[in-house]
Amino acid sequence: MNTPPDAILQTAFGFWNSKVLLTAVEFGLFTTLGQRRLTGAELGKELGLHPRGIADFFDALVAMKFLEREGDGAGAKYFNTPAGALYLDRQSPRYIGGILEMLNARLFRFWNDLPEALRTGQPQNETKHGEKSIFEELYADPAKLELFLDGMTGLSRINFEALAEKFDFSRYRTLCDVGGATGLLCIEVAKKHPRIECISFDLPPVEPVAKKHISAAGLSDRIRIASGDFFQDPLPKADLITMGMILHDWNLEKKMQLIRAVYDALAPGGAFIAVEALIDDARRENVFGLLMSLNMLIEFGEAFDYSGADFQKWCRQIGFTRFEVIPLAGPSSAAIAYK
Repeated sequence: MNTPPDAILQTAFGFWNSKVLLTAVEFGLFTTLGQRRLTGAELGKELGLHPRGIADFFDALVAMKFLEREGDGAGAKYFNTPAGALYLDRQSPRYIGGILEMLNARLFRFWNDLPEALRTGQPQNETKHGEKSIFEELYADPAKLELFLDGMTGLSRINFEALAEKFDFSRYRTLCDVGGATGLLCIEVAKKHPRIECISFDLPPVEPVAKKHISAAGLSDRIRIASGDFFQDPLPKADLITMGMILHDWNLEKKMQLIRAVYDALAPGGAFIAVEALIDDARRENVFGLLMSLNMLIEFGEAFDYSGADFQKWCRQIGFTRFEVIPLAGPSSAAIAYK
């Protein structure tokens, strides 16, 4: 019997599905629905859509299980699935749409240049066209920076909650999260482990955003902010040092520089925890981790994702002695090195 080409076709046409979901998030479809049930005409009118595409667009989302529909025909009513309400409504505290908004606004078109990235090893983002990098632009505009940081928290929260749950924090008293952004990792750990004092370390423009989030969580007495550049300044001393999706942003030389800085700042018996979409050691299973590494090529050129075995090799060279990997949410894991 011949093998059917279903998997080939599903992946080849995958960008159709992707663009429909990303467009729905861009339009605020799930937020507009909220807890309501609306007909296609009502929802289309609120979103400012032309009648031609309304039924196809909404029913495609129903077929993909991202929307629910009650009834058939023009009078049918659309409403959010439990997952849509939880993760794609901007009013939800567990909103992950920020990363989807970035995929749609930036990465969808940049990935069209993957062939060029593979041939040249060069980034395919804004810098290719002589513009400022997204990060230069963000750090120059506090309002844009806050929007970006808020958008990125949704995806991280799931991993940081899992880390706070699965790692044994009982032997440690102090934690420094390097590249702490909104302070989310510190917040999740501090909520679950009342004895730990936390420091969220990031560049100076991030400080007001982190303070706001930490204050809103009622944890200003347990989490302090430290500002600096992790390539220029020594890291704050701590028993535990964490990095959430930081190491993969850099080439090997800079990765090693960061690991050395962590080792120097850690107390004896301390631990370094890197949260990433770790590629499996055999590089056969974690599709998302491998695609994320290609995304680092598109964004930064030399940057790349890595496996637990890679992490262990680099950390051993610096002087760490014991290692483990803890699976977190979805394709992400915590790689841990003990001093």
